[in-house]
Amino acid sequence: MKKVTSTLLAAAMATGLTGGLGGAAQAETQGVTADEVIFGSVNDLSGIFAAVGVPAVNGANLRFDEANAAGGVHGRQIRFVVEDNGYQIPRAMQGYNKLLNRDKVFGMLLSLGTPMNIAGFKLLDPKGIPNVGPLSAAREMLSEPLDNKFSGFSSYWDQVQAGVKYLAGEFDSKEICTMYIPSDFGKEIAESTKDVTAGLGLTFGGETTHKPDELDFVGSLTKLKAAGCDVITMALGVRQGITVVGTAKKLGWTDVKFMNTSAGFLGVVAAVPGGVTEGLYASAGWVDLNARAADEAPAKFIADYKAKYDQPAGGFAMLGYSAADTVVRALEAAGQDLTHESFIKGMESLDYFDALTDSQISYSADDHRGADDIVISIVEGGMWKELDRQ
Repeated sequence: MKKVTSTLLAAAMATGLTGGLGGAAQAETQGVTADEVIFGSVNDLSGIFAAVGVPAVNGANLRFDEANAAGGVHGRQIRFVVEDNGYQIPRAMQGYNKLLNRDKVFGMLLSLGTPMNIAGFKLLDPKGIPNVGPLSAAREMLSEPLDNKFSGFSSYWDQVQAGVKYLAGEFDSKEICTMYIPSDFGKEIAESTKDVTAGLGLTFGGETTHKPDELDFVGSLTKLKAAGCDVITMALGVRQGITVVGTAKKLGWTDVKFMNTSAGFLGVVAAVPGGVTEGLYASAGWVDLNARAADEAPAKFIADYKAKYDQPAGGFAMLGYSAADTVVRALEAAGQDLTHESFIKGMESLDYFDALTDSQISYSADDHRGADDIVISIVEGGMWKELDRQ
């Protein structure tokens, strides 16, 4: 029996060795096999940013389906596993633990929420798991250690700086204010508002903070109106931002300028019936999809998305598709021997024009942010209209 066991062991070792060093090395990389690579996402499919998360996931799946139908990347199919965080940190951590320890994902894509991503880094960073295109524009998305982090577009901080400067210049504004959820997401927007206000020599008129599920803003708006606010930046949930603008109009406060960042730059926000959001501004990291619906790449995407999901495509569906396309390109550049190191090098080699988002996507060893554009838009006639691009 001992001789047979030794013989079987020797045969097994020989088989492992003849599999090649590449096969042995590959087995050490989480989420990669000869015919599959697994990406995960901790997203909001049911909470206050579900209007962002659901279309983004759909857009990513559309791109991955295309890649898989074409044979995958280097013979590997891409599997995308998504966990719903409901925009709650405890649920987000459950999702991260499942994806990392049960699903054994290779990388993360489009995870939503500034606080949720920051909490997730504590699990991702020790394993060197890449975090690509998070649905957060917070500066912390590129915090140290930087190697495994790649953001898609300009930061909330920069968007607020550019947007407030634009509005103050256009309307000779004097009093700048802010309304925000007091999380890492909201605090960055509030702090940038105060910083740019001071830099312009204007007055910071005041602030109000809000719970994620709050929907009564009469008292807060009455306070800010009394403070003489000319411009109000917002870091609120999607429905909250709509409610704020609508409530201000009901109160007869029509000379104030409300401004969202990319977090509120959605087609559904512009298209609210009755012109509720007419005149709302946004300073975001991309050009609105529907404003370019006649262009070749957006037109094809809108048609493909409609055919697959029987729903109209919007900006975050576009971002999901674009982020997944970035992953496909990085996997191609990484080569057959896929490891975290080769994928990161693949990401850092990318430099291309994305016709869908109308932006130049460029990464390098020293720059892990894909696009730097800041686009200032206004809601007119139920659509976002581009006013300025920086």
